[in-house]
Amino acid sequence: MDLSFVLLIFISLVSLQYQVSDASTSVFFIDSPTHNYFRSKVDSISLPEISATVSVLLGFAPPSTFSPASSVKLNEVLVPNPFDRPRAAFMLEVTGAEDSQLLTKSDNNVFGSALKSLVSAVDSEAHIQLSDEDVSVFSMNEDSECSDIEINDFASLLGGSYLADALKPLNGELIIPMADGAQLRLHLAKDVERKFVTSLVSLMTNIQKLIKSHQDISQSEYVPTELITAKFDGIQALQKVYGTEGVAQQGLELFGTTVSNIFELMQREYRGQIVGVILSTGDSLPDSKNMLRVESTSRGSSRSLKEQVSPLILLEVALVRKSIAWITGIILLVATLLGIALVRFLFFITRYMLSAAMIIRQNVCNAEVGNSG
Repeated sequence: MDLSFVLLIFISLVSLQYQVSDASTSVFFIDSPTHNYFRSKVDSISLPEISATVSVLLGFAPPSTFSPASSVKLNEVLVPNPFDRPRAAFMLEVTGAEDSQLLTKSDNNVFGSALKSLVSAVDSEAHIQLSDEDVSVFSMNEDSECSDIEINDFASLLGGSYLADALKPLNGELIIPMADGAQLRLHLAKDVERKFVTSLVSLMTNIQKLIKSHQDISQSEYVPTELITAKFDGIQALQKVYGTEGVAQQGLELFGTTVSNIFELMQREYRGQIVGVILSTGDSLPDSKNMLRVESTSRGSSRSLKEQVSPLILLEVALVRKSIAWITGIILLVATLLGIALVRFLFFITRYMLSAAMIIRQNVCNAEVGNSG
């Protein structure tokens, strides 16, 4: 056999292997501690298969164009119980975290126990197809500013501290203890470190606001299925300045700890009926869009998929509902008190009139007896 032909076959096999799996992109399926929605092992999965997994987790069927091979892959990822699906999913894309070993080596985050799989290098993006009924989609991608108070609360939550600058906001130093005993010091006076800190704190703060608003919504008669999406580019920003070691590596560890705290808060609020799908990749798309995008499908005259609402707007809606409930309760209480007062007034008037009538009758009777005598 010709040597060049053998080399051609070898190169083709290597190229095919490279196309099947992109080692720089991984997906973590984080299960509920009280429910089992995922299986324990899957070698590789494509972006369309990940998007279909999210759809099925929320109770929707995969696309009609789904291939039999992809259907088999879904069966490898999901526990085959269509009657036990979570009510919510938290989907997060993080760039600059292609070395997933840095996420899984720590025992203090949820990545170590998650179902991990390499992502096939087939498509640059995929769509999550959801019905336009009974779904609420919340996007955490807004670049909302955080305050020194929120950064201080964030530091306290992780056992650290924040030394604020009294002269200028968002200019202090964040100190977080690491698992190896070292300390991560981030100076917000530096643009890249301020971007990392504010993005991470904003993600935590937005999730906390969403949880508070969900507490009001969960008391209603019907609670819709929820998909919470977010994207985090702070690690990639650190790596562009400091490389993959040192501060960037500690930042990745801090990210893992923060996501673990976020998921723990969600698990308590959603009572175990929520899962996490975290996509870690080396680089973001050129247009900074998400690799997994939400797409609604129409069902005739049914209402459209709810717009992506920020936690602040949702919190305002919940506050208005609570205010209306309080006002209605006060009006009913006042009406009840007025009704009781009116009944008592009528009772006393009736009693007085009966007493007066009896007295008049008694006087008449006495007058008749006197006349007859």
